Amino acid sequence: MIKAIAWDVDGTLIDSEPVHHKALMAVSERHGVNIAADDTRFIGVAMSDVWTVLAPLYPPGLRPETWNSEIVEAYIERTAELQPMAGAPETVLVLAAAGLVQCAVSNSSRRIVEANLKAMGLDRAMAFAIGREDVMHGKPDPEPYRLACERLGLDASHVLAVEDSVVGAASAQAAGMPVLRYGADFTDFSAILNLVEERRLRA
Repeated sequence: MIKAIAWDVDGTLIDSEPVHHKALMAVSERHGVNIAADDTRFIGVAMSDVWTVLAPLYPPGLRPETWNSEIVEAYIERTAELQPMAGAPETVLVLAAAGLVQCAVSNSSRRIVEANLKAMGLDRAMAFAIGREDVMHGKPDPEPYRLACERLGLDASHVLAVEDSVVGAASAQAAGMPVLRYGADFTDFSAILNLVEERRLRA
């Protein structure tokens, strides 16, 4: 029986990649590095790995903590440009109205996760949100999803993870959770509603 849903955010509930890239472009330009609008090298790449690639191009005195903070601020300044995945916010709100507990589990910083949820009007629909700084190891390590199940007080087998990436799916599966991948297992969010209803009827 599905008793709760743990949602990935970036790429699952919201199309955040264009805004992430604009933030990277803006901050890099500020420090003398040009990142092209059509540069696809950093799509879906962890910010620590982006820093590793770009750090040699930045001024020697720029610290990764400062750079990352500037990226977060540049992203938040552009949240009005964010576009939710079609049907995603409505699905979350329907499930919330039905009393299903939901949370967000992301590899992004907490401030970005909270900004994304607020931009979609979903901040109050989530019991809590887990960001990268809440764990020692991010996805694909199972720690983020294990922490979510602990906070929910539920066995992992009763918490459905909804992801879009192989990395995120691997994290949830390693935590012992059932997983659905947006773009691979479903493209219409009504599939989530149908699955939850089916599992409740079986229980």
